[in-house]
Amino acid sequence: MKINSIFDDIAYDKVKIKNLHSIQKSMARIKFTSALKRFFPSITEMEIHGNTVKETLHNVDKTYPGILNYLTDDHGHLRKHVNIFLKGELVKDRITLNDAVNSHDELLIFQALSGG
Repeated sequence: MKINSIFDDIAYDKVKIKNLHSIQKSMARIKFTSALKRFFPSITEMEIHGNTVKETLHNVDKTYPGILNYLTDDHGHLRKHVNIFLKGELVKDRITLNDAVNSHDELLIFQALSGG
């Protein structure tokens, strides 16, 4: 093995680590209310990437298959019994879910309870 090849491998590994580190930094924190545990018993707070609420929910669905169908209707609109708070405020776009999600944002997925 040549010395140059070793240095190239080390430089490549540093770039991979740096890129991985920046990806980890750019993840939003997702929190779920305990009411969702009824349908997703293992659900827990997580960090996940997504540039919009929609993209973030699609990524959450990869970890918790079926949650996207529970949160959105057949048209992809947020269901009436679900609220999502982004940075402490209700998402503005319940139809296309295109509210921007930035690194270090926090989303709270809230299922409304009803009954008597």
